[in-house]
Amino acid sequence: MANAIYNKAKYKWMAPGTLGTSQGDSIDLLDDTIKVALIDTGTYTFSQSDEYWSSASSAAVGTPVTLASKTVTNNVFDAADPTFTAVTGTTAEAFIIYKDTGSAATSPLIYFCDTAATGLPVTPNGGDIVINFNASGIFAL
Repeated sequence: MANAIYNKAKYKWMAPGTLGTSQGDSIDLLDDTIKVALIDTGTYTFSQSDEYWSSASSAAVGTPVTLASKTVTNNVFDAADPTFTAVTGTTAEAFIIYKDTGSAATSPLIYFCDTAATGLPVTPNGGDIVINFNASGIFAL
């Protein structure tokens, strides 16, 4: 699988509310709570038809982390490298970025990555895991 922005996230940027029932379906990378989760690809297979975190949440390894120091510069989204603390569980081969609304059923998926970060795959051993995002940014819009 290659890294990809979920198609339905693109729609939410271009035409908020058209896929869902309200403007609440829009995604603001800077103002919304944006989280990153380590993903076991043996449990979750990327699909462009997936829309919400509930489609992938069962594959999360450890606890998702809220992204800090988010920026969008020249249409490139970036954030500070996240640290997942005291991680246990299965091997994580990818990560997913999503908007956290407080409910997995309404939290839009944004980005799937299995190749553009240093530190993956990783096998948890109870210690901290740091994902190093690409120096050029996480993804371009």
